[in-house]
Amino acid sequence: MKFLPLILAAAVSSSAIAQHAVQDRPQPRSLPRPSAQTVQQWQGQKFGMFIHFGLYSQLGGMWKGKQIDNGYSEQIMANAPIPLDEYAATAKTFNPTKWDPDAIVKLAKDAGMKFIVITSKHHDGFNMFHTAQTKYNVVDATPYHRDIVKELAEACKRGGIGFGVYYSSIDWHEPGMDTYIPTNSNPLSDAHAKFNVAQLRELMTQYGPIREIWFDMGKPTLAQSDLFATTVHKLQPQTMVSGRVWNYEGDFAVMGDNEVPQYGLDEPWQTPASMFNATWGYRSWQVRKDVQGKINENILKLVQVVSRGGNYILNIGPEGDGSVVPYEADVLRGVGAWLKPHEDAIYGTQASPFSQLDFGYATVKPGTVYLFVKSLPKDGKLRLPLAGRTRFASAKVLSSGTALKVERAGGDAVVSVDALPQGYLPVIAVKYEGALLLDKVLVAKGDAPYTLNQKNAEMFWNYNGEGYEAKKTLYKLRWLVPQGCSTMTFHVSGEGKVALVAEGEAREVMLRGGVTEKIAVGKNESFEITPAQPFVKGTPLPLTVNTVDVVPVACAR
Repeated sequence: MKFLPLILAAAVSSSAIAQHAVQDRPQPRSLPRPSAQTVQQWQGQKFGMFIHFGLYSQLGGMWKGKQIDNGYSEQIMANAPIPLDEYAATAKTFNPTKWDPDAIVKLAKDAGMKFIVITSKHHDGFNMFHTAQTKYNVVDATPYHRDIVKELAEACKRGGIGFGVYYSSIDWHEPGMDTYIPTNSNPLSDAHAKFNVAQLRELMTQYGPIREIWFDMGKPTLAQSDLFATTVHKLQPQTMVSGRVWNYEGDFAVMGDNEVPQYGLDEPWQTPASMFNATWGYRSWQVRKDVQGKINENILKLVQVVSRGGNYILNIGPEGDGSVVPYEADVLRGVGAWLKPHEDAIYGTQASPFSQLDFGYATVKPGTVYLFVKSLPKDGKLRLPLAGRTRFASAKVLSSGTALKVERAGGDAVVSVDALPQGYLPVIAVKYEGALLLDKVLVAKGDAPYTLNQKNAEMFWNYNGEGYEAKKTLYKLRWLVPQGCSTMTFHVSGEGKVALVAEGEAREVMLRGGVTEKIAVGKNESFEITPAQPFVKGTPLPLTVNTVDVVPVACAR
């Protein structure tokens, strides 16, 4: 940002502190971290399989002949509730002889999934791997006597698919650890943290390459979250740690269960989805119907997530004998059948460059925009807003190769479709030459004064703070504004040090209500407010920006 030699009235702030290059994205709280290449590869996966499997699977949401319907079935121990000794005794009958890890890998690949994450330990404290920290594990405590996690890791390696583990930070079984509390936001004792670290070391050293570790629940301290993430990264630097390690120590943000955000995010992220919202673990009495409807539901969620730049991980809950519920297998294969001719539009793509499309969704790769048509407009025109300056060369239906007409219409580009191709959510590939050029929608035009507020800003949020119930916090506001100079008067609640970002530079100021600053906006037509830079992940804006009154002025020469 340029400092301009214009003498302003007394209301103008003289609180400028520093000026430096822009660092408007959060920095990691701790090191080491996965490389940029690893993060990019992880983001390119797009679609994976989640597996919730454990002692709860053989109960199937039932206890002593009663359906337990007051929560997820994998948490039946707490929901029924079941006394600890009675629940632990179910290990004596857990013998999943129909568990077939190679068949699981094949099913995932048939579904178009690129990785698998399985529960190594859930909140009940039962371990699906052969841990030395407790005998309460699938090898030592059950008649099955085999390491579920290791066998799946080996099958993933054979099948050429990524492997990851889910790990609950809480434990309802070990003495002195946890008891159930609402939201599962249990504080962790030092002894509990040490127990978890010992198990993390086992998982990171005995089970081959771990693509991601999916921490969940508990309410660790910042030091404990840092300890868990650092333990993983020191042993496997390229393992991606989920945001539910909490305290902003994750490598990727995790949305709420089954949450599809209505906006893009400024960091790697993932939506975890269950086949039915009511449970992740197997539920014997779950009503399962309309397979095609469930297929379409998950195709749509996948596209929504990918079009906003995220990854989608879809859960199955095997039965107690290890078999996959046929309904769930049919749904996955149905999604895979849709993905097969459309894979170029999903894997390795970037988020839609369009803020909104009236017909559906989009993804992009260099040279190609992919359009997912949810509903065809009555005139058969798919409008790409503000893309009229892009040199579009051709368009075709991705599954059939049928050519379509693409042309400029005013400031937009338009693809003409006579009729929708058969099948759900057809995809159209539109080729372009050179750069993808989109005109910007600025907050204002001309030299008249205007006002910035949160409604006309792009907002950026911190996720996965101190626990599951922690609210997202705002860390960046961005506006698209006309190039040139202006005075900006800030109306805020609170006060604090922030960075005002424009023309490739960040100026630190102590901002409070009524302060006025002279701003020069460059060719990128962007103005941002962030915390003082650089800032670490989880840092919120220290104040609330209500409005900014902008008065264009002549730039000093």
